[in-house]
Amino acid sequence: MDSSRGLPAIESHRDLHVWIIENLKMVLVPERAHGSFFEEHCYIVLHVPQNLKATPGAPKDLHYWVGKEAGAEAQGAAGSFMQHLREALGGATVQHREAQGHESACFRSCFRPGIVYRKGGLASALKHVETNVYNIQRLLRVRAGKHVSATEVELSWHSFNKSDIFLLDLGKMLIQWNGPKTSAAEKARGLALTRSLQNRERGGRAQIGVVDDETEASDLMQIMKAVLGCRAGNLHAAMPSESIDQLQKANVRLYHVYEKGKDLVIQELSTCPLTQDLLREEDCYILDQGGFKIYVWHGRMTSLQEKKAAFSRALAKGYPSYTSVEVVDDGAESAAFKQLFRSWSGEQRKNKNLRGLGKLLQVKLDVGRLHSQPELAAQLRMVDDGSGKVEVWYIQGLRRQPVDPKHPGQLYAGNCYLVLYTYQKMGLIQYILYLWQGCQATTHDIKALQGNAEELDLQYRGALVQAHVTMGSEPPHFLAIFQGQLVVFQGSAEHNGKGQPASATRLFHTQGTDSYNTRTLEVPARASALNSNDVFLLVTAGLCYLWFGKACSGDQREMARTVVTVISRKDKEMVLEGQEPSHFWEALGGRAPYPSNKRLPEDVSNFQPRLFECSGQTGPLVLTEVVFFSQEDLDKYDVMLLDTWQEIFLWLGAAARERTQEAVAWGREYLKTHPAGRSLATPIVLVMQGHEPPTFTGWFHTWDPYKWTNNESYEEVVEGSLGAVPAISEITAEVNNFQLSRWPAHGRAGPPALWALRGSEDSSENELELGPKAGGGKSASSSCHSSPRPTVRGSLPREQLMHQAAEDLPEGVDPAHKESYLSDSDFQDVFGKSKKEFYSMAKWRQQREKKQLGFF
Repeated sequence: MDSSRGLPAIESHRDLHVWIIENLKMVLVPERAHGSFFEEHCYIVLHVPQNLKATPGAPKDLHYWVGKEAGAEAQGAAGSFMQHLREALGGATVQHREAQGHESACFRSCFRPGIVYRKGGLASALKHVETNVYNIQRLLRVRAGKHVSATEVELSWHSFNKSDIFLLDLGKMLIQWNGPKTSAAEKARGLALTRSLQNRERGGRAQIGVVDDETEASDLMQIMKAVLGCRAGNLHAAMPSESIDQLQKANVRLYHVYEKGKDLVIQELSTCPLTQDLLREEDCYILDQGGFKIYVWHGRMTSLQEKKAAFSRALAKGYPSYTSVEVVDDGAESAAFKQLFRSWSGEQRKNKNLRGLGKLLQVKLDVGRLHSQPELAAQLRMVDDGSGKVEVWYIQGLRRQPVDPKHPGQLYAGNCYLVLYTYQKMGLIQYILYLWQGCQATTHDIKALQGNAEELDLQYRGALVQAHVTMGSEPPHFLAIFQGQLVVFQGSAEHNGKGQPASATRLFHTQGTDSYNTRTLEVPARASALNSNDVFLLVTAGLCYLWFGKACSGDQREMARTVVTVISRKDKEMVLEGQEPSHFWEALGGRAPYPSNKRLPEDVSNFQPRLFECSGQTGPLVLTEVVFFSQEDLDKYDVMLLDTWQEIFLWLGAAARERTQEAVAWGREYLKTHPAGRSLATPIVLVMQGHEPPTFTGWFHTWDPYKWTNNESYEEVVEGSLGAVPAISEITAEVNNFQLSRWPAHGRAGPPALWALRGSEDSSENELELGPKAGGGKSASSSCHSSPRPTVRGSLPREQLMHQAAEDLPEGVDPAHKESYLSDSDFQDVFGKSKKEFYSMAKWRQQREKKQLGFF
């Protein structure tokens, strides 16, 4: 790096570097402080993707972040450093301008579990983050969307609202107050940020308390009242977060920036859908995506002066100062920029990955290799070689009817079909349910198709991967199931499985070179339907012609010979283009022009997969992108959309299984509103958590199939966990004195909704506190109640305690701890362990056993 410009050295082994602009110099921010930003400063963030299978060859991202209170001098210095650093890094660098509170998804994805905005400047704080500092009182408002952010707000009840999470930081105590309208997913994300602050800023020593219900968490509410005073009035509703729907993002305009004499001209060039050939390497362009994001594209032949002028003009077009700006160079475009165009081919990887797919599919697929290398399965779109078990039904009325097993690949354009495919992966049975929709199918049948798919999914307990497939756009694996003998007839099948009366003359179009890519469709029997690149089967009253176009290959001809036996048993006659007998043209109604130019190779766009969180409860579909994604970004509450360009995957977490219809609708809306003008026939695949096929997992850098085994949800952790809380009187005294330096070492838990995490000084891992313990001391919450609970002396028979509602228990029995009233012998007999062993277990395990045995 050029030290003469004051640029720091970059450690190659790290993928994230953060600098703060202090006294007009770049100062490296320590790793533990990544994600904390002072509002009076500017920052520079460099992200270097490393070992990302999903985004090979991805460019480096260089972000310039401006705090809302940052001065003009600091902004100017940051901009200068940014340019020098970009030049020093060389090619393949994307530049981003970020404004506080309006950061791009790319920036936010660098900081997990979230971003914290801090008031003031670094000079007043001495250090960016001081670990183990406890003389602090602050209140953070946490917006816990897919990208979490926390903003320091006034230390007052007036700052609270119903829809956000608020974190009261008291140094040695962190109290997370969850608004009554926050979702379980938001609470879990907020907790992840709270635990991150506990570890990074308090060395794991601070305690965490969570308020989900104020009436049950009375102990924590007493502490909050000691700090904030008593709350007057009701909580107000939160201001809705700004969100950009897909229709707004689809409003794309391309502007040409060029010199005309001594003037620099900006001229609107095109609207969506855009094509890559609009971009010329000797010019610069501005791409406006609905006003929410601006791209500046630099051609490789443009001068430095032209590049600077284009950037300045982009900023001067009247957009708000917080508008996100991304600067990309020719050949180093981001995935988001490329997907704004109908197609994209890059010199570095032009068809590199898919160039060899034909050869791989020409030989028998190695199923073991597909399962051990899911990235290969994802690229080929093949879970196996199609040799598994196949069951086919067609929709008639509201019910599904079985298709004759002897003719599984004979479908009708006027019908809808369910194709259940069963295969084994690593010894486990897996399922794919294809929902095939004919182009002539009625709305009634399409609706019934979805209903019958849901019935089958219930029958298989949610284990089905559901792939929505449109006639003519079948994925390779669907074609492989029928071994190249998929034939789609015009019309619809009757209840007996037979087709409607066929005309004497029928024409079939066969496309494909092997059993993995061949389909045959019936087309109108006229000469204009022919194409010199393919094979056609013309069935007449007495003969079946195999017509070979002059540009078709030997493999195409061979596949057509296998398909013709499915369509007709009449005598066959092979006809080469240009040598047709008169009867051939008579059967087609006479000669007519048809496409005869050699077909260009299929354009395989150089697009990288992108992952989005879907939401749309309050209106149009809103997508939040997760850049540099991993399996960690999939949460049980989420509906996630993975766009691989050739397919749309919708992943439903365990808590979102009921949203299948909503998810499919979101997938279709995504395609419909995509600025690149995507095909609405693109397959949409529903994937349930825990049943992911290799065609999905292969797009992730690593995948752990056991990640979600015995993984407790947020509710389970909170419900089953009791923890130690310091004595209220001592805490409030220290709050009043603003000296939170000493804490009691012991204490029992308060109400069930209250829990705390105690960090170990010897480990970075935090474990849930255990309890209640037999013979424990006085509860910290007992001072909050006007009278103590009645007690029962001695033990009670198990029959009076097991499976009894609270109102049916003997007087004085605490319903939350029914098991404690058992005698030692009965306890050992019922639970299979002593009371000491039971209470030494984690709380969630205690609660689970109590539920199973009737003591909950």
